[in-house]
Amino acid sequence: MFVKEGGTAWTGVRNFQARNHLRAMKRGDSVLFYHSGDDKQVVGLGRVEKEAYPDPSAAEGDWSCVDLKPGKPLKSPVTLATIKADSLLKDMVLAKNSRLSVSPVTKEQFNRILELAGA
Repeated sequence: MFVKEGGTAWTGVRNFQARNHLRAMKRGDSVLFYHSGDDKQVVGLGRVEKEAYPDPSAAEGDWSCVDLKPGKPLKSPVTLATIKADSLLKDMVLAKNSRLSVSPVTKEQFNRILELAGA
């Protein structure tokens, strides 16, 4: 749906730590798109189109969302198991807390994911 529609507002984040990570995103930042279901893998790239603004899906509370645009799919998805086993990635927030829907990635970690994906 995200790719087909050409972008989406990332709404519905209801974790304070994840919300704060959303608020730290800047327009033009690259993002890794991670499937958190059964497959648990990084599958593609995207970018922040619009910085944090109030989440229109929130009935109450101080919640934020960002607008994302799809980039391209990764040549080969990078699984959570691969991330946890990699010496450069084992300390990623995703490796430590894969239930957190938004997490920061260092430039080194981002580049390593791309390398593992064959990009």
